[in-house]
Amino acid sequence: MNRESDFQWKVWGARLDPLSDLLSTSSKKTIFKNRNVLRSDYLPNNLPHRWEHIRQLGEILAPTLNNTRPSNVFIYGKTGTGKTAVVKYTFKRFNEETIRNNLPLKFIYINCRMAGTEYRVLTELCSSIGQKVPFTGLSKAEVFNRFVSGLSSSNLMVVVCLDEVDILVKNFGDDLLYELTRVNESLNNGQVALVGVSNDLMFKNMLDPRVLSSLSEEEIVFHPYTASELMDILSERAALAFNEGTISQDIIALCAALAAAEHGDARRALDLLRVAGEVAERAGAQKVEEKHVRMAQGIIERGRVFEALSSLPLHSKLVLLSVVLAIKNGNEITSGTLYTVYKELCELLGIEPLTDRRTSSLLSELNMLGVLDCELVSLGRYGRTRKVFLTLPLDEVIGVFEKDDVLSNMLGYVPTSLKKRNT
Repeated sequence: MNRESDFQWKVWGARLDPLSDLLSTSSKKTIFKNRNVLRSDYLPNNLPHRWEHIRQLGEILAPTLNNTRPSNVFIYGKTGTGKTAVVKYTFKRFNEETIRNNLPLKFIYINCRMAGTEYRVLTELCSSIGQKVPFTGLSKAEVFNRFVSGLSSSNLMVVVCLDEVDILVKNFGDDLLYELTRVNESLNNGQVALVGVSNDLMFKNMLDPRVLSSLSEEEIVFHPYTASELMDILSERAALAFNEGTISQDIIALCAALAAAEHGDARRALDLLRVAGEVAERAGAQKVEEKHVRMAQGIIERGRVFEALSSLPLHSKLVLLSVVLAIKNGNEITSGTLYTVYKELCELLGIEPLTDRRTSSLLSELNMLGVLDCELVSLGRYGRTRKVFLTLPLDEVIGVFEKDDVLSNMLGYVPTSLKKRNT
């Protein structure tokens, strides 16, 4: 290649580079000043419309500053109602006071969904009080004993928040929760207080009565935000997140109204505002407009569907896949048909199917998630059954299964029971 052709290649190469305009951002005007303040893990200095809850939790925890163990407290409410933010804000303020006065006190926050297992929860507890535990290899009983031993030797009082504790109990039962609510009985030195946080309003029904009575000594309920409350929250965050003149109050009000219509979820409202800004920025717009909010709404909805369905337990996925296969093969779906197809799928995977009653419970859970709709119908002298309908677009659900390493190969399978019905 001569020097002239080499020069031409560089010029055309620069023109054809799909990233050249994105990487030259020095003179490019952006919509955002600091988009991180719109993320759910950002902890602001002010939590509008949650001062009463902060005060209530603070009053419960206040005895710790006088070396007195507080009551355990159970906090519940729907997703996006400010539970985590209130706990983190309160813990942060109490930690500052603890450090200032050199108190033998520690506030520990653990997200049970992120920790994943009882073992990981216990290792985080041990790590928080300076007890080293290997990533794996010990029994849960041994790790728990190390936690108790570390508390006794350090004479620490710890306040432990188990956020999304319902996930832990659903997957592993309430044995660990029982041990933690009873741990003070075996401690000569050191003390433990618990703050349980749950998104599931029915979670308490899963607990052993002894665990429930210990965990729920005090309760705080978080109600969904109203549209006007979400407006206040978004306005404060938008002032920090966006450059001046790039977003109007009308757009903020629209995001607040859309989120308020869907359970008053502040997390969703913040996500909607952030993604709308990102959509506008990618389009080269000077400000966020209504069309960007509508596009963001679709993006978030698709992401939520994928996240919700891909994180379902295996048997719930098999129940949903049974519905998908019935629809693909043009069959009316009743609870009886569903269970027959489900058992066949379990047999193909070599796993033991759940009972008819348990799968009926999984069906109800999918109904609560808004994935399926169930209608009880009378068959006259043949009794009653439930007709099942898919509430989400079929192609979206299939798209989730296509990315599932275990179940993607079963999408083309025609269950024997469905073949019989078609003949």
